[in-house]
Amino acid sequence: MRSALHALCLSCLLGGCGTPPQSTVIRVDGSSTAYPLMEAVAEEYMRAQSGHVRVTVGVSGTGGGFKKFCRGETDVAAASRPIAKEEADRCAAAGVRYVELPLAYDAITVVVNPQNTWVHDLSIEQLRLLWAPQAQGVVVRWNQLDPRFPDQPIHLFGAGADSGTFDYFTEAVVGRARSSRGDYTASEDDNLLVTGVAGDQGALGFFGFAYYEENASRLKALGIRAHSESAPVQPSREAVMQGKYQPLSRKLLLYVNTLHAQERPELVDWVHFALLHAQPLIDEVRNIPLDAMAYQQAYRHFDSEVQRRPLTALTDVRPDQSPSRDAK
Repeated sequence: MRSALHALCLSCLLGGCGTPPQSTVIRVDGSSTAYPLMEAVAEEYMRAQSGHVRVTVGVSGTGGGFKKFCRGETDVAAASRPIAKEEADRCAAAGVRYVELPLAYDAITVVVNPQNTWVHDLSIEQLRLLWAPQAQGVVVRWNQLDPRFPDQPIHLFGAGADSGTFDYFTEAVVGRARSSRGDYTASEDDNLLVTGVAGDQGALGFFGFAYYEENASRLKALGIRAHSESAPVQPSREAVMQGKYQPLSRKLLLYVNTLHAQERPELVDWVHFALLHAQPLIDEVRNIPLDAMAYQQAYRHFDSEVQRRPLTALTDVRPDQSPSRDAK
């Protein structure tokens, strides 16, 4: 049903599909990790609005999304890391004001090929040894991580430089954002990374938890040890929500242009819809929800920033009520 609805929405965007001339467009762009959730929210909102508002969702990566956002080209940036100082400065210089809203949790998942029988978990120290800039062209075989591993080449796959996953992973593992070896297959397209690891017995890669869960039959997730002597923790919803999957758990965030929101009621309505309907959609796309109080607080924080109240019957639900979703 999701793919059919997506095809219908896409054909409407390209061909008109009887869209009323007074329809408006909300533009979202950013994180590939957040993309499935943003796409789901967009589809549900457009269905509820019967075509009066169109929502386009791009996937430029967190860094690429912030570039567009700070130029005022989009209304919402979806991010898998907080905005960086230089990005915030760029927004300020362009007169772009924004509010940050948490939407979900994610767990950066380190994966290998299912035919890899020798590794079940790695420590952050081992990941640092593998991914630090000085490892480039040097740490290239499995037995360099652990002498018990076979003397076979490692083929690495990971997020590209425009990805928030790249920024977060390098800071959490190497100790400095964007500090990484460069001799690996890099992409902002997580599906390409999944395919690469799934087709190579010697491969190791990293990307968001949702992409792992969607392809769990083709991949093997590794447990992560925060320190060399600590017990490994497998990536899971429970481990993330209990704060045990460290340091590779993070929040997915929305950055909303507050000036656009003050001028455009439909943007306020869309943000309300996203926050009120986040939890069931998050489950559907295999992200990890925040607790209910976090959505209530985000709703009130957004309203206080744009100084507006709910504007349509569509989202005329108090923030202390549980989000609900019409059955498809």
